[in-house]
Amino acid sequence: VDTGLVRFFAPRFTKDFGRLMENCVFLELKRRGNEEIFYYRSNEKEVDFLIREGLKVKQLVQVTYASSRSEVDRREIKALLKASKELKCKNLLVITWDYEGEERIDRREIKFIPLWKWLLKI
Repeated sequence: VDTGLVRFFAPRFTKDFGRLMENCVFLELKRRGNEEIFYYRSNEKEVDFLIREGLKVKQLVQVTYASSRSEVDRREIKALLKASKELKCKNLLVITWDYEGEERIDRREIKFIPLWKWLLKI
């Protein structure tokens, strides 16, 4: 979980910025005491973080280097919605670079929050 190696070997820093954001989110989730953090994959769709408390899925989180809603990749949203239905989790979060908002899709509420703001939440 060393971001220095990524930056050293990456020809373009911005190309791997999404991965650095994911790393940052993972470290913060651990710092906040989340012991059960998983990656979720089903039929070519993946969710960056599945946070579990016992047997219950507490939250699904996608991380993306997006500055506007139009920049958020459709596959990220589709994966989140599919996992939400399969795992019966309604707490859906997309952590972005600086886009903030809420959207209702397929009777599911998705919250979008900038990384900096999410990091400041206690």
